Amino acid sequence: MNEDNLRKLLAGLGRGEVSADEVLERLKDLPYEDIGSACIDHHRSLRRGFPEVIFGEDKKVADIVDIMEKMTEKDEDIIVTRLSAEKADEIQPKFKDGVYHERARVLTLTKQPIKIKGRGPILVVSAGTSDIPVAEEAAVTARFLGNEVETIYDVGVAGIHRVLSRREKLTNASVIIVVAGMEGALPSVVG
Repeated sequence: MNEDNLRKLLAGLGRGEVSADEVLERLKDLPYEDIGSACIDHHRSLRRGFPEVIFGEDKKVADIVDIMEKMTEKDEDIIVTRLSAEKADEIQPKFKDGVYHERARVLTLTKQPIKIKGRGPILVVSAGTSDIPVAEEAAVTARFLGNEVETIYDVGVAGIHRVLSRREKLTNASVIIVVAGMEGALPSVVG
């Protein structure tokens, strides 16, 4: 449950539109719900400002679906990271509003519009094109968490002019995420 939903619920109680029993029912699984295969942190949005992230790489499809069902019951936004296209194909028919970001290997399902709450743009930079999947995962996740995100891809240090030509974007960013898989030199050059 996020802060906006809690405020609406309590306002409904105050106006007599919702009974105390209904409020208790909605809040009974705070801070978490144990469903056997996972303990879902329904309280995380209130504490941290963003919902629990489901790491999908080593989870069974049935477990991911169970977690997502419980989270949708609570009107929580959902993000599943490191999700193969094969697993996404099995999951998406059950969650029609879910969006699979293939290159990022991320599935998102938003119940409420995502509000920009970051302190400025995040810039995601990749050294080479083979680094783009990890960079896209970072970009999709940062947007999901309420940040303005820009990307610059394939600016490895072998062609330093490619990095330097983006200096304005680099200096205007509040946060820079650099993804460099092979030699790892780009983070220090960007820094």
